[in-house]
Amino acid sequence: MPAQQPAVSVIMPVLNEERHLRDSVRHILGQEYAGEMEVVIALGPSTDRTDEIAAELVREDPRVVTVPNPSGRTPAALNAAIKASRHPIVVRVDGHGMLSPNYIATAVRLLEETGAQNVGGIMHAEGENAWEEAVAAAMTSRLGVGNAAFHTGGKAGPADTVYLGVFRREALEQAGGYNEEFIRAQDWELNFRIREAGGLIWFSPELKVQYRPRPSVRALAKQYKDYGRWRHVVARYHSGSINLRYLASPTALCAIAAGVVVGATVTPWAFVIPAGYLAAIGLGSVPAGKGLSLKARAQIPVAMATMHMSWGFGFLTSPRSLADKVIASRRPAVQRDLAREV
Repeated sequence: MPAQQPAVSVIMPVLNEERHLRDSVRHILGQEYAGEMEVVIALGPSTDRTDEIAAELVREDPRVVTVPNPSGRTPAALNAAIKASRHPIVVRVDGHGMLSPNYIATAVRLLEETGAQNVGGIMHAEGENAWEEAVAAAMTSRLGVGNAAFHTGGKAGPADTVYLGVFRREALEQAGGYNEEFIRAQDWELNFRIREAGGLIWFSPELKVQYRPRPSVRALAKQYKDYGRWRHVVARYHSGSINLRYLASPTALCAIAAGVVVGATVTPWAFVIPAGYLAAIGLGSVPAGKGLSLKARAQIPVAMATMHMSWGFGFLTSPRSLADKVIASRRPAVQRDLAREV
C-alpha cells in the first residue's frame, strides 16, 4: 500500500441505532487505511440513546462529527453529510453496517483501477439470534432475493447498483446528490442517474459489509413493503429500469391470492398454487440454513415468505400519486461546506 492514500469522508445516516452505532463507528475508525479520514454522522430524530452515543463518539475521537437531519429521511441525511464533509472520496455506511478491516483501502484501489464513479460489494447479512440468522440466510439465498450480486455474491464487474457505495465526490456533485423524495430505493435511483450520465458502477466481491437484519417479523415486513413500494416509484420515474426480477414477488403474490380465492370458491385444485409456493420455500430453506441451529432453520421459510409477500404487496399498492410527486424532482448539485475548510 502506498505511504499515503487519498483522504476519505465516511457519511452515516442514523436514526434509532443505539444497538449498533458504536460498533459500526469502531469498524470505520479501525480501518487499515493510510489516508486521512473523517466520519460525518447525520442524526435524525431518534427516540432511543442514539444521540447520546453519537455525542460520546465525537468527544472520544476528533475525526467524528455530527450534523442534524430533522426530517429523519435517509436521503436528506446523506445529502447533509455530503455537504458537511470535505474529502474527495465519499464512503457511505449505515448505522447497522460493519465494514471489513480493509474495506476502504480496497474500495479506493478499485476506484483507481476501474475508473468507476462508485464501487461497492456484498451486503453480508449476519444475525445475532435465531430469527436474525434466519433472515440473514434468506437475504443471502437466490430463492430469497433473486440474483442480485450484492446479496448473493458473484464476479467483479459493472453493475446496475451496489450496496452502500464508495464514490468519487465529483460524481455525487454532478448527479446532484441523492433525490430526497425517495424515502427508499435512493441508492438504486442515484446509481441509475450516474450510469445515465455515462458513469460506471462497479461491483466487487472483495468488498464486504456485515449487515444486521431487522429484529422481528413486523419490522422485516415493513422494510420489504417499503422496498417494493419505492421500487415501483423508481420504475415509473425512470422508464425502462424495471426487469423480471422485480416482478417476481408481485406475480407470486397475485398467483397465491388467486389460488386461494379460486380454491375456496371454485375448485380445490387451485390450492396447488399456494401449496407449491410453500413447498418451494420450505425446500429452498434447507440449503440456505446449512450450519444454523434448528430454531433458525425453522424460521427461514417465514422470513422468505415475509420478504416476498411484503415486497409484492408494496409494489402492487404503490400509489401513482407517489410517483407523480417525484417525477419532476431534481436536486441542485450538493456542494461541500466550505465553512468547514476555513
